[in-house]
Amino acid sequence: MTPNSHALADLGWSADFLRQLDTDELDSLKPARVTGVHRDRLSALSESGPLLLTLPPGLSAGDVAVGDWVLADPSTDRAERLLGRKTRIFRRATGDASREQLIVANVDTVFLTTSCTEEFNEARLERYLALAHAGGIPPVFVVTKADKTDDPDAYLDRLRAIAPSVPAILLNAKSPGAVDTLRDWCGPGKTVAFLGMSGVGKSTLASALTGIDLETGEVREDDMKGRHTTTAREMHAIPGGGWLIDTPGMRELRLTDMAEGIDETFGEITEIASECRFRDCTHGPEPGCAVQAAIAAGRVDAGRLERWKKLKAEDAAHAASAAEKRRRGKAFSKVVKQAMKAKRPG
Repeated sequence: MTPNSHALADLGWSADFLRQLDTDELDSLKPARVTGVHRDRLSALSESGPLLLTLPPGLSAGDVAVGDWVLADPSTDRAERLLGRKTRIFRRATGDASREQLIVANVDTVFLTTSCTEEFNEARLERYLALAHAGGIPPVFVVTKADKTDDPDAYLDRLRAIAPSVPAILLNAKSPGAVDTLRDWCGPGKTVAFLGMSGVGKSTLASALTGIDLETGEVREDDMKGRHTTTAREMHAIPGGGWLIDTPGMRELRLTDMAEGIDETFGEITEIASECRFRDCTHGPEPGCAVQAAIAAGRVDAGRLERWKKLKAEDAAHAASAAEKRRRGKAFSKVVKQAMKAKRPG
């Protein structure tokens, strides 16, 4: 094995991906993991070393994420097929509820990063949690700038109030050895990523994990246009084993197609809501509302309920908009086909 090559298992290859291959593909194509997405090329790693591949047929750069697995043809340097993902992080693209904007793929743990400052915001963290749950990725809270407050444990208490079962780590990202607390989630074949606002210490922690000076920038309102910021998402090796996918800070998280992720984030409310007298209960003034009864008894926070309802409404509106756009597209296609048919002679 050459110095720049990696065993597939060390790259994160597993039986989940192997099961997607047929015998002919095993003989003629090689698995490769995407480490960078460019305008018309993919950077990737395989058992034989780094590759620069053309995109799979019928796919654009927006259809592929860093962390994806592809099947590459060594004779043409082309990615022939994109394999199905185990996990992914995605959001709704700006101005288009029908388009999913991929952020990263096949991540084993996502570090949801915030700080002991005014930046700390439960509503934003609940969005990050919904994003992680919807993509099937176990989250871990990382709270930085513990040195900026006289009561850092208060921030952990606030996290326990919204996600008691999610691990939470309190640290000062600039302290020597601070990053060692994250290594339990790293290791050969494991992939991690950071999500959070710019300025909370993600770059500092990522640099400490990888030994590389990583610079990140704010994502534009639509990072599929203008400056090609997808190149800012790259996969880097972690000394001792494992991989980090570096992601820029995101100003906005637009949720769509995340009903299950939202319900898991607000699990205590979802569970109690099933006990309401009416199936279409809005959890407001209706009689027999189990959620309102739980609020009155101090078992559910009223603020949590309002944030849950807001995210559910946002997700439902975007899903409806996407469905309507698809319906119009199908109707237009039908009209075009009928017009073409009418023009044919005889």
